[in-house]
Amino acid sequence: MDKSRDKLHISNMQRNPATTPPVPTYDLYGEETRSSSEFWLHCETIPSRSSLHRWEISEHRHRSFFQILYIAAGSGDAIFRGQVHALTPSSIVTVPPGARHGFRFSPDIDGFVFTILVSHLQTGPSGRNTFASWLSEPRITSLSGSTDGPYIEETLRRLADAAVQRHASAELCAAYLTSVLRLAADTGNQSLAGENERRMQRLADLIHQHFRDHKPASFYANALGLSPTHLNRIVKAATGRSTHMLIDEKLLQEAKRELLFTVLPVQAIGYRLGFSDPAYFSRFFLQHAGMPPLQWRRANAAAA
Repeated sequence: MDKSRDKLHISNMQRNPATTPPVPTYDLYGEETRSSSEFWLHCETIPSRSSLHRWEISEHRHRSFFQILYIAAGSGDAIFRGQVHALTPSSIVTVPPGARHGFRFSPDIDGFVFTILVSHLQTGPSGRNTFASWLSEPRITSLSGSTDGPYIEETLRRLADAAVQRHASAELCAAYLTSVLRLAADTGNQSLAGENERRMQRLADLIHQHFRDHKPASFYANALGLSPTHLNRIVKAATGRSTHMLIDEKLLQEAKRELLFTVLPVQAIGYRLGFSDPAYFSRFFLQHAGMPPLQWRRANAAAA
């Protein structure tokens, strides 16, 4: 690509989103989309293309191709749908077709980019298939500390050598590819489960601190560095409920505790729980407990 086109790609990332043209779609970055695919597997080093664009790959999409980036050294950022994620060594980036993405690399970046025709991915049936689900979103998976990490890295090097030198059969390359992706999915899912468990604990702590302030779900998402939609997915996967429902359940739990173990009037309890309108507190309690606060207190007095 000549320098004038290079400047165009970089400036596109800096424009106001309201005036930015549609994100371009490529087979390989900077190359016009072909009417028919000439390859099912392509491999090149990360520096070979990014160095031509001042180490910055503007946001774009691939219509029919899945990509794997192996980060062996250096650092940078991945941009997925406008959100920035740090890149560190010994990690892989997986980008499904159609996903908007871009990269910024340090000049000492090293590793490989694999571009695979999506029809050659062996994902199995969709639905509740966790492997297919893992492949369907752009992800960064750290291989550091993983027992499978060294094997994944060695297999990626073998795949790169086979793809560049063209000395291996398509069947062997496909086997390398499937092995890498399935092991990476297992590694990523295990890491994600641990991270989401920590997020749920942090969310519980935050709700305990702020439930009387009636903060919206977006407040908790922002505190955790997540979008409200992403947080909601994590909460639903862990509890089957939404973030908003967890907040309401904490309010209801505290309201019941106050009704059972204090002699405060219902109005005073509502004020203590952050309800400025006693009638609104009564409606909230009725909606979630099935009866008004005073009736609930009388019905459960024996249990207290």
